[in-house]
Amino acid sequence: MSEKRRLVLRVELEERYLERLRRDFPDADFRVCTTPEALAGELGEAEALIGGSAPTADDLAAAPKLRWIQATSAGVEAFMIPELRERPIVLTNFSGIHAPNIADHVLALLLAFARGLKPLLARQDRHEWRDDDGEAAPTFEPAGQTIGIVGLGDIGEALAQKAHGLGMRVLAIQRHPPENPPPGVERVLPSEGLDEVLAESDHLVLCLPLTDATAHIIGEEELGRMRRSAYLFNIGRGGLIDQEALIAALREGRIAGAGLDVTEPEPLPPDSPLWDLPNVIITGHTAANTPLLWERGIELVADNVRRFLAGEELRNVVDTKAGY
Repeated sequence: MSEKRRLVLRVELEERYLERLRRDFPDADFRVCTTPEALAGELGEAEALIGGSAPTADDLAAAPKLRWIQATSAGVEAFMIPELRERPIVLTNFSGIHAPNIADHVLALLLAFARGLKPLLARQDRHEWRDDDGEAAPTFEPAGQTIGIVGLGDIGEALAQKAHGLGMRVLAIQRHPPENPPPGVERVLPSEGLDEVLAESDHLVLCLPLTDATAHIIGEEELGRMRRSAYLFNIGRGGLIDQEALIAALREGRIAGAGLDVTEPEPLPPDSPLWDLPNVIITGHTAANTPLLWERGIELVADNVRRFLAGEELRNVVDTKAGY
């Protein structure tokens, strides 16, 4: 009998999911290692790492048989170390798994601004009823407004469909636009069309990975091209925005507001001006949280385990040269 192939799980899966993997793949030896000490004892024989934080250079050096890493996040910039890029290791991510809930999160932020919830929630904390003293934030209706989605991947497409369902006009930016826009999207422009989307959008949403090409894609110039009534939302990575330029634009009223799930750095320091700006909502990198993560994620993992053991091409392969 041939020796089982060792696949290391770096996440504490529910027993039902672990049982499924072991039942469906009897030729694989699944080892659960959630501490650095436990991982160190398995790296020498490990052919795959599933979940957990990005491996270090030392981890990779100790894993000569490693051929596959499955990240359980969509963003993988932490994995982009030279030691991984130089090895014939396939990196896959969880792109698409978080799309429904992150799209909901963006719309929650947008609707919070639409209904002026931030000052109303502050009044609730103070046990104060609305008294029409002028403190309430202005409101608006999303229907008929334009939302610009920068990065039309799985999250961007999920957001586009839901925003379209609210009656919004949807524009998008994609590095290589499709011949036909996906459902709910009026137009998909290439990266060079960003200025056009900035000028036309009432709401701009960043759904991009952080790479050398996307770092500070929104800076002082781009903020200056946005409408004064526009809102900026970021659920990608904090480094997509020049944060000092954003603070200045928000303070000076050059844009109406920002909904930020991610910042630079993280955690956001307690003395950052962003905390106290009245036109900012910060959600502390929680957009990906969902009780259905592994309901969807286990299907991808199981399919990739099957493909890996069969020597087939894996799903959600990351281009380690491009960084996404």
